[in-house]
Amino acid sequence: MTVQLRRYEVEVGEMGRLVDWFPTIAAVRDQYGFTIEGAYADNENSEFVWIVSYPGNIEAFEAALALYNDSPERAEAFDGFDSPVTKMHLSYVEKTL
Repeated sequence: MTVQLRRYEVEVGEMGRLVDWFPTIAAVRDQYGFTIEGAYADNENSEFVWIVSYPGNIEAFEAALALYNDSPERAEAFDGFDSPVTKMHLSYVEKTL
C-alpha cells in the first residue's frame, strides 16, 4: 500500500468552505480505488491535512492518480468550486508506529 500525506495551506477564514466540500472529492477518490485514511482541519495554522492511500506501490498510485485527475467525475466535483487552497505540500509517507 502507498500512503500520501497532503497538507494544504488555506486562505484565512475559508477552512469551513473547504471542509464542507471535501466529502464531494473524497467520494470521487473512492471511486478510483483510493482510501481517505483521515482528514484534519488545523484552524490555528489555516492548514487542511489529509492522508490518502492506494493498494500497491508508488507507480500504481501514480497511474491511478492520472486516471482520477483526468476523470469527468473529478472535473464535475470541481465545477463551480473556487478552491481556497493557496499551496499544497505532498509527500509519500511510511507508517512507523
